[in-house]
Amino acid sequence: MMPAITPSTLEVGTGANSRPIAVERRAGAAPGLFWLNGFKSDMGGSKAIAVDAYGAAHGLAVTRFDYSGHGRSGGEFLQGTVSRWLEEALAVFALTEGPQIVLGSSLGGWLALLLNRALRRAGSGRVKELILVAPAVDATQDLMLAGFSRKELKSLEERGYVERASQYGPEPYVYTRGLIEDGRTHLMFDGVIETGCPVTILQGGKDPDVPQEHALKLVSHLLHDPVTLTLIPDGDHRLSRPEDIRRLEDAIGRAVAD
Repeated sequence: MMPAITPSTLEVGTGANSRPIAVERRAGAAPGLFWLNGFKSDMGGSKAIAVDAYGAAHGLAVTRFDYSGHGRSGGEFLQGTVSRWLEEALAVFALTEGPQIVLGSSLGGWLALLLNRALRRAGSGRVKELILVAPAVDATQDLMLAGFSRKELKSLEERGYVERASQYGPEPYVYTRGLIEDGRTHLMFDGVIETGCPVTILQGGKDPDVPQEHALKLVSHLLHDPVTLTLIPDGDHRLSRPEDIRRLEDAIGRAVAD
């Protein structure tokens, strides 16, 4: 019988910054699988569920959670920043044991790299491999701010936020001044990115949100660690079709076997 999912709530932050983070963990062997969602996504998404199913089928530990302002976690979405979500990722990661394969989609890809960097600076080498799906590294600067129109830049200055229609749901995406300004403190493309572990990148060739050029830019900054980039010519941003999920599963299998 496969271990059941254990849901829990983790309080992160203190005082007015405290927020309850919804976590789901499945017990299993090492290396564990640690999943990081994309912007406005949650741990009930198709890729997150596929990662959990893979872990269950192969007896691996799996950890998933929702950022504050997302899914079942507390906190206000409009207060969300890279710093807050990274703090939450580190707090949840501390619940895990042994080597972990860290997987991140879109914004979660950036957070995966930031998480790994923070752990390495603290002397932890528990990240066995990074698997990044359409990684939106430096997204606040290169993919959000750089793409704003004059009207949107004026809205950001005067109203403190920008609204954009989403092709993934009825509610618009909201990008706040706080998110953009905080993102500047976490930029990674200003130098070499050292991971200390292998990196696998899955990138769609028809991704309108994180173009393939962005993935190539990331590769150009990973100078000292093994990198595998799989470009899926007809793939979109989500990469959640059955064939895309199989590629993700194959990447996990290779990381576990290495």
